[in-house]
This record gives sequence, structure tokens and C-alpha cells, in this order.
Amino acid sequence: MAGIQMQVIDSHTEGEPTRMVIAGGPPLGSGSLFDRRALFAKEFDHYRSLAANEPRGYDAVVGALLCEPVDKSCAAGLIFFNNTGYIGMCGHGTIGAAVTLAHMGKIGIGQHRFETPVGIVSVDLRSANEVTIQNIQSYAYIRDIALDVPGLGSITGDVAWGGNWFFLCHSSPCELTVANIGELTRQAEAVKATLVKQGITGRDGAEIDHIEFFGPAHAHDANSRNFVLCPGGAYDRSPCGTGTSAKLACLAAAGKLKPGETWVQESVIGSRFEASYQATANGIIPSITGRAYVTAHATLMADPLDPLLPAGFRGA
Repeated sequence: MAGIQMQVIDSHTEGEPTRMVIAGGPPLGSGSLFDRRALFAKEFDHYRSLAANEPRGYDAVVGALLCEPVDKSCAAGLIFFNNTGYIGMCGHGTIGAAVTLAHMGKIGIGQHRFETPVGIVSVDLRSANEVTIQNIQSYAYIRDIALDVPGLGSITGDVAWGGNWFFLCHSSPCELTVANIGELTRQAEAVKATLVKQGITGRDGAEIDHIEFFGPAHAHDANSRNFVLCPGGAYDRSPCGTGTSAKLACLAAAGKLKPGETWVQESVIGSRFEASYQATANGIIPSITGRAYVTAHATLMADPLDPLLPAGFRGA
């Protein structure tokens, strides 16, 4: 740990922070991004903790390690991480990375491709701050699952893949407002615990590590409002790119949204994504549009004289 100096650029996408590591990250070699993510987790997890956790970060920070892509048609490779581990794909983080790369002069207005551990994502940088991403194939996996959640009662939801695994509750235990974030978090954690207890998983036994509640939109021109609990216990300040992808997949499977129709998804803080999809044989290809803004340049350091906080810690 001694002597680490990590250069980062911070941004937010519709309120949700992204910290892109542009230099000084772990030496992961040149294998596939899937393999490099595994090496990151096995040998260099202290870099993740240093970047995402206190005292240099906080629970809502999502990291994006900038990597050389294997596919030379891609402008960048990205490995996403957060306060407790690693994320397959991150929609808001991809939007934030595109705006950050443009800020750095690495890409210009127009079409680009980014490589991630779960596949290649198409990116349309529409302006200095507005980005449309075409996510990986998403799909509804199990629909209309009934759960009896202690303290919450009977709820119904869907399991879907949008780049991460989601349980999408058809309703919410309370109004989706910032004032209710504590209660929403507690209830989402109870839903997640019930899924584990009942052995409900994604494909091939994958953990369902994101929980979404839905309710009526507050804005007259939006379709829905959500609350998303992410791995590590932080809530998504944005409407969640992979969560919105999973939502579109469920709407498509239920015949409630046609290909090409726009779905406006609000977050619990009132920010929004505009989304639509193309149908495929086994699911959908979602398109998500959002806005991101650069907020800081920094060098994160691990002081060799610091005996207590070289790699960071998770706050309460």
C-alpha cells in the first residue's frame, strides 16, 4: 500500500457519483476484462477500498477503472467497483465515463464502444454532458414471484438481468421520497434477505444483489419513480442504468411497452433517464439517455506513515 498515488476524475450522473481511475491503478496485465476483474479482486482489492471507501470516498461512490480494451474497436475498457466489491456493468458509470473521457479530450461527440467484463456497450456522446448508452442484452428471468417479507408482508416482483441481477418489486412499502430513504433501505434489505432465505437467484445461481421498488412518477411527463438498493447498502441517486434496463425487459415481457417507445424513469431524488429498447430473440437491447457532469480532479494517496487508514474503511 505504501506510496500508492491514484489519479481520479469524479463526476455525477443524474446525482449518482462515478470515480474514474485514470492513472496509478493496479497492474492487471492485458487479459480479458473478465479475467482482469478477477485479478483485481484477488490480488489488488486494497486499490478498490482506497478509492471507494472512507476517508477518501463514501458508500455511494462507484469506481470505474480505466483499462486498455482487448477489442481494438473500443475506445476504452472499464471495470466497475463499489464499497464492497465489483459490478458487472454500470449504466450511470458508463455515462459518467463517457463525459469524463470527453473532458479529458480522449473522445469526441459521436458513437463509441466501451468494453466491460460482461460485454461491449455502445455509447453515443450527444453533447459535452448528454450520453445515450446501448446496454448489453437484458431479459426478464422469472416473473410475478410472490414473497412474504417479515415486517413488510406479501409482495410480488420479477427477477431480471440488466447487466446486474435485480429483484423488481411491483410496488413500494412507502412513498418514494428522500425523507423515506431510511425506511426504503430497511425494507429493501428485508426483501434481499428473504430472497436468500428462499433460495431465489438469477441464472446459474447468481446472487440477486440489487433491489428495486417502484411507484408513481412525481413529474407529469415521467412514467415511474424508483428506489434502488445497491450492493453494499447504498441507494442509487440516479434511476440506475442497469435497473432501468431490467425494468424495460420486464415491461417488454409483459407486453406493456413496445419497441422504440420511450420510458421516462425517475429516481428517488427526482433525476431521470429516458429509455427505450429494441427486441431480440432472447430479450431486449436497452438504450438509456442521461446527463453527467465532471465534479473534481484528485490524487488519492496512501501515506506510508498512516498506520490505520492505508486502504480505507466502510463507515456505519
